[in-house]
Amino acid sequence: MEVKPSESLKIDAFSMRIGDVQDVDLERLHALSLSVGWPHRAEDWQFLRESGQGFVALDEIGRALGSAMWFPHGANFATVGMVITSPRLQTQGAAQWLMKRIFDRIPGRDLRLNATRAARRLYLSLDFQPEKTVYQCQGIARVPTAGRPTEGRGNVRTLDAGDIAAAIALDAAGFGVRRTALVEKLFGHSAGYGLFDGNKLTAFALCRPFGRGHVIGPVVAGSDPDALAVVRPHVADHSGYFLRIDTHMDNGEFAAFLSHSGMPVFDTVLTMSKGKCLADFSDGGSARPKTYALASQTLG
Repeated sequence: MEVKPSESLKIDAFSMRIGDVQDVDLERLHALSLSVGWPHRAEDWQFLRESGQGFVALDEIGRALGSAMWFPHGANFATVGMVITSPRLQTQGAAQWLMKRIFDRIPGRDLRLNATRAARRLYLSLDFQPEKTVYQCQGIARVPTAGRPTEGRGNVRTLDAGDIAAAIALDAAGFGVRRTALVEKLFGHSAGYGLFDGNKLTAFALCRPFGRGHVIGPVVAGSDPDALAVVRPHVADHSGYFLRIDTHMDNGEFAAFLSHSGMPVFDTVLTMSKGKCLADFSDGGSARPKTYALASQTLG
């Protein structure tokens, strides 16, 4: 018989209780992410609360000392993110306690997350398997002046509400899971460019305010040239300002373009899966669209 995780956890001289992320003051959540150097604004936390569910570890006076969220897509899959513990708790088992609460709430789902170096040992102990490196590329954006890359065939235009259904379908082809509610929500907070072959959407890139500036993602395309066709306009729009993109791509035209656009690799995280792995969500076809950039490290 499986033992359910407890509602409280005692560490040293104080106790923590579990709370719902929806009920915690945004400023307390913001203070938690600031304590570990994460760039999320209060507005970014609110977007995530509207997109997913989660637990928060609270001390006796209601301070947020840890968090863990999940973002369900369909009945069998979820991404996990915003797994944070304050510096004083990072060796005390609080993150494992929060993760086991998630397992208890959504048993049997295939899970995917992006792990920092510090958290990888924890996730390995919870049976997550390493998959791919994510390259966090960021900096002050600039449009490269030399060596303009080959760009995709078709017409690029801004996206509007009439393109949401096509973007949902293309995102599902690249990500492997249909993320209807998330893509709809991202459209409401983002500017977007799409590459069209006639009336067919073949690539798209969204860009929204996040952290220190803006983040590009998701980006879905069938080739580097197609991906560049929809990313380059965002770089031009934000030239001279802070811009970020999280990608699995570490070589080729796409990766080179990011570096030449003022967004070198700043850090890396590791995509890990529990249950089905990334390859299980792919049909293996070479023409299949790819996720060139994540919506974010939290959302996948």
